[in-house]
Amino acid sequence: MDLKEVMAINLRRLRHARRMTQEELAESAGLSARYVGGIERADVSASVTVLGRIAEALEVEATELVRAAPSKARKKAPAEP
Repeated sequence: MDLKEVMAINLRRLRHARRMTQEELAESAGLSARYVGGIERADVSASVTVLGRIAEALEVEATELVRAAPSKARKKAPAEP
């Protein structure tokens, strides 16, 4: 999965967690709703500046938008008692 896809997944997840529409997020970040939608579909890449504006609008650290979730293959099995 490339960084655009990681950001798309995280952006959608964080936006939904805050019960925000794309339009609300776009307005808060000073972007167009169409651009936010493009980022969420991984159709466009966001600049570092845009990444910061989106993070600020979502009230998260920018790293939250680009952090990949741990893959299931990398997780260790729980230790047996």
